[in-house]
Amino acid sequence: MFLFLLTISLSLTIQSHSYHQSKFVHSANFVTGNLFSLKHEITGYFGLRKENELLAKENNRLRNQLEQFSETSTMSVRISDSLLEDIPYTYRTAEVINNNYSKTNNYLTLNSGRKQGIQSEMGVITSEGIVGIVDQVSENFSTVLSILNSKSSISVKLKKSGHFGSLVWDGKLPNTLQLIDVARLADISIGDTVTTDGRSTIFPKGLPVGVISGFNLDRGENFYIIDVVLFNDMTKTEHVYIIENRKAEEIKELEKTTKDE
Repeated sequence: MFLFLLTISLSLTIQSHSYHQSKFVHSANFVTGNLFSLKHEITGYFGLRKENELLAKENNRLRNQLEQFSETSTMSVRISDSLLEDIPYTYRTAEVINNNYSKTNNYLTLNSGRKQGIQSEMGVITSEGIVGIVDQVSENFSTVLSILNSKSSISVKLKKSGHFGSLVWDGKLPNTLQLIDVARLADISIGDTVTTDGRSTIFPKGLPVGVISGFNLDRGENFYIIDVVLFNDMTKTEHVYIIENRKAEEIKELEKTTKDE
């Protein structure tokens, strides 16, 4: 009853005095504005997931277009879906739903599988560097052999000199891998960039890997063992690109025939 009578008295006061009315309107607008701002902040926060997915898809489209330009002799070509059929590499997006990086043999799980066109032995990267290679695939999910895995071995090269070797992991630091089998005659400096060398059907040539942080010769003093600090932070990988080499099967069949002979 008290609250009811108080409401009526306040209402009569506000209606009969312009000063009180203006103060009430100003206060109401202030409260309403802050509520809308709070709502916007909350919905914006929960909308970040969707925004990240949209950005990943947009980057995916741009990567396909860049691949189109790199395979075309003229820059005036019009990008279209039909033209994309002729390029060797296409990219798909996926989200990491599980990521291990503290074990000796680490894997990632993606929310994309056969229905999304994912197959084994496809390369997995982020915008900053390589992540791993698709291992097992189900209808809607796939596992990735992480570069932080003792079974992983990826062909890479020194960007400056062109000397190549294998990128492996010693199981210690999640941000540092080892580049082995680089010939002693290679010109190496700390800070040099390491990229993929394109010598496999999995990763295109020139993808960023990391920079050299240290090196020494092996026991036979014939090859370098090089520490490479990754560009990509493997401890917080969320959105990835999956690379399909459209000509992989043709290359494998040719190489198989050559070996059989």
